[in-house]
Amino acid sequence: MENNRLSYTYYNRRYIVGGAIVIILLIFIVRLFFLQIVSDNYKKWADSNAIQRRTLYPSRGLIYDRNGKLLVYNQLSYDVMVVVREMQPFDTIDFCRTVDMTKEQFVDRIADLKNQDKNPGYMGQVFMSQLPENIYGVLQEKLYKFPGFYIRNRSLREYGCSNAANVLGYISEANPNDIKNDDYYVPRDYTGRTGVERSYEKILRGEKGAEILLRDARGRIKGKYEEGKDDVAPVSGKNISLSIDMELQAFGEKIMQNKRGSIVMIEPSTGEIICLVTSPTYDPNMLNGPQRGENYRMLERDPQNPLFDRSIKADYSPGSTFKPAQALILLQENVITKDKTYICDHGYTYLGGRPACHSHWSPVNVLGSISTSCNSFFCWGLHDMLDRNPNYPTVQEAYNVWRNHMVRLGFGNPVGIDLPGEKGGFIPSSEYYNIVLKNQRWTSSNIISIAIGQGQINATPLQICNLAATIANRGSFVVPHVVCEIQDMPLEAQYRTPKPTGIDHAYYEYVVEGMRNAVLFGTCQDLANMQGVEVCAKTGTTQNVHGRDHSVCIAFAPMNNPKVAIAVYVQNGGPGRTVAVPMARLMLEKFLFGDLFEWDRWLETKMTNWDTSPGSLNYIKKIADADDAD
Repeated sequence: MENNRLSYTYYNRRYIVGGAIVIILLIFIVRLFFLQIVSDNYKKWADSNAIQRRTLYPSRGLIYDRNGKLLVYNQLSYDVMVVVREMQPFDTIDFCRTVDMTKEQFVDRIADLKNQDKNPGYMGQVFMSQLPENIYGVLQEKLYKFPGFYIRNRSLREYGCSNAANVLGYISEANPNDIKNDDYYVPRDYTGRTGVERSYEKILRGEKGAEILLRDARGRIKGKYEEGKDDVAPVSGKNISLSIDMELQAFGEKIMQNKRGSIVMIEPSTGEIICLVTSPTYDPNMLNGPQRGENYRMLERDPQNPLFDRSIKADYSPGSTFKPAQALILLQENVITKDKTYICDHGYTYLGGRPACHSHWSPVNVLGSISTSCNSFFCWGLHDMLDRNPNYPTVQEAYNVWRNHMVRLGFGNPVGIDLPGEKGGFIPSSEYYNIVLKNQRWTSSNIISIAIGQGQINATPLQICNLAATIANRGSFVVPHVVCEIQDMPLEAQYRTPKPTGIDHAYYEYVVEGMRNAVLFGTCQDLANMQGVEVCAKTGTTQNVHGRDHSVCIAFAPMNNPKVAIAVYVQNGGPGRTVAVPMARLMLEKFLFGDLFEWDRWLETKMTNWDTSPGSLNYIKKIADADDAD
């Protein structure tokens, strides 16, 4: 019995041991299958001992302005590359002196490169980028002394102008997020960071190539692998042409110096942006080359914030330039007719004269309200739209209709410009007012400031100019864009297709007539007498509790078959007619006639020297003259 038990135990152990051996063999077989068939890591490691793959960088696409002027091109640059595994003992002091670095920096850099790569030593890594040309020449002669190092040629951006930094943008090294989100990039690659350099990055950057080099048993490069059969040539990025007129852009930046604000000009029929001025600004060459980092920190610390693109990111009260949009909605909703009049007694009488208004004839119809910029007319109009509208049972419903019209006119959301970072301004919803006013029984009296483009209403200069372009087109706009042509590619459909606003063509004609009257005998008379060109315009003066009011103007010309729409916004410029209108005149002259009239040269000097920067006299003083209407 004892012997039987013992035999049985040994018999079971035999199966256990056998099973364990089978399991171990299966593990080995699976692992070998994975290593030899599924995974190619060992093949890559073996190949990297015999060959070296070097990336060939493409030339980045060139950028031209609307007249064919070359704005951005490429300049040859040199990177010092290192294959860590190929490094052999050499005179590091001599190397450091040659490339102008300390030995400590050398040691730290090599350590960083080893930490960055999971397979250090098998691929070339950037040791030093943008090598100065004088150092490149010396290093090239001595390179044989430093095994493991070689020089890679690549191109960097050069800017052939000192303007439109906000449009052109700049490139910088790809950050970890760039590398994570796009496998095109590796550490020390460059990518577009702002402007068209960013929004058209994938078009401008091209496609990388590669050359495969053969090593000998000691790791030395012996030539191309299989005579270059597997080499891949880089594909250059596509060239693009901007709609920007760089001469006009430079002129706009000149007259906007020592001011904060923006000038935007659009070709109404195409949506092409002719100039996109933001002030203060900076020279795009500052963010190029070895001094880029230091210059960027200086610009970032500048209290005037020149890196901030006010043309597409600043949320401004549009002021009275908002009134044409208001008139269009009131006409479309049958709240008013062309002949409907309201009384103005130096202000909105329903609320005891607030908002106030300047002296002009009364009563006024819609044409007169635009030409004189009557506050009272539009307050009464909003009152009838929201509080006395039989078509909508509640204020909220009437307001939502009003807001939807404003959105279709291009307010409240980003317009869609082909530049990164555009803001959408702000057109409050009825739900917003329900919360802010803490009840749902509010009326037009609680929000009356929005009738004249104040209160919670905000818009960017781009949106304000787009309104002028929409009126010029009599009811539609093409999404504004700064790129008008891409090499061998069409523009996106939104930049070629008009968007209707849903407001009848006839009502635009009323507004056009009112804006023309503003030039002939209203608040924009400085835009008259332009060599037979009929200009239509509207001024704005937006209230500013922190200093002088902001000066605004929109215009388009000619009245029929318009070629250009413009918006000028000058912070602390005072009444619209004081600064914005004269600046609009200069810009329109420059565009329409190619140069200024001789009798307006004094105006160019005056506007160029007009200083509204913080601390200046024009920033601090207030205008109290009641006749200075917007």
